[in-house]
Amino acid sequence: MTRPRIVTVFGSGLSQRSNSNYVDARVLGRELASRGFTVCTGGYGGVMEAVSRGAKEAGGKTIGVTADVFAGHANRWIDDEVRKKNWRDRLFELVERGDAYVVCRGGTGTLVEWAVVWEMVNKGLMKSKPLVALGGFWKPFVRQMRAAEAGPHSETRRSRINLIHFAPSPRSAAEYLARKVR
Repeated sequence: MTRPRIVTVFGSGLSQRSNSNYVDARVLGRELASRGFTVCTGGYGGVMEAVSRGAKEAGGKTIGVTADVFAGHANRWIDDEVRKKNWRDRLFELVERGDAYVVCRGGTGTLVEWAVVWEMVNKGLMKSKPLVALGGFWKPFVRQMRAAEAGPHSETRRSRINLIHFAPSPRSAAEYLARKVR
């Protein structure tokens, strides 16, 4: 039996069902599942719930990585809850499970999650894996990081700086990942 292809999705736990972030994440979940991906999230509400819900609606599989330090358990759209003791272990479990990553609009927690992936690739601590930013929310931040990292770097360093692919829609994000993750 082949190992499932897993896309870890990072995003705000605060997005409400009527919010466009929630709607886009739900579509993203459907698009990923329809291409055979298993979706992994932090397992709680907001974007995490939406992407898991969308994946389940399309017949896909979901993983939620939760932590004892946070109140509550995984949302009802999670097939497999992986419970960790603390925030750090949860963070690294999310990173380790991913064959690729999508970062949706979010706050500091979302920023930390995908910055860890970016930095681990930058430092050569993990192999490069596709990292997609959904929509334009993170573009100004990435521009600033790219400017800060610019300079007389090796070709390898430049390719790591340009690791992030921007996708304007959930469908384009899923299509990009389907091409990149075999």
